[in-house]
Amino acid sequence: MSHDPWAGILDDGETILWQGRPDGALTLSVASVMTSLFGLAFAGFALFWMVMASQAGGFFWMFGLLHFSVGVGLAAGPLFWDAYRRRHTWYTLTNQRAFIATDLPLKGRSLDSYPITNDTPLSLVDGPPTTIYFAAGLRRGSNGKKRHTKIGFERIAEGREVFRMMRQIQSDDTPRGNRKGH
Repeated sequence: MSHDPWAGILDDGETILWQGRPDGALTLSVASVMTSLFGLAFAGFALFWMVMASQAGGFFWMFGLLHFSVGVGLAAGPLFWDAYRRRHTWYTLTNQRAFIATDLPLKGRSLDSYPITNDTPLSLVDGPPTTIYFAAGLRRGSNGKKRHTKIGFERIAEGREVFRMMRQIQSDDTPRGNRKGH
């Protein structure tokens, strides 16, 4: 007897229309390049400080290791973390909801669902690869402040077809309980 991994997750009458994964390639943005440049400068200054402090003798120079590590993290993080996050993400579209599953270090496994209704604002960012936004959320930034972020299926090859399916779900005006797969 086969085990259905979606048992207990999907509602009655809910069927899977599409499943996919985002493109896991490294990408560059102005923000990631600027953060990386700041990180390199930070690490460079820490390295300079450690070299100068080591000339005085003793182990005082080791206090610079923390700052050097932070600088290297700032330099490499924006370039690699987003791609790593996408490589550990899975998408599912049903005739009622969009699911985003992730499996990340420290955070663990998570499965978030977003209903697709007539009121869901859909936004297509044409690629290749294409991104479809369908929700918004609050995330805490590195400075501790919360900021609005768009949520969606990022960097998918079948973006236009998935967008068409989402529009079809929106145009279906039958009550939720009576929906059939498309």
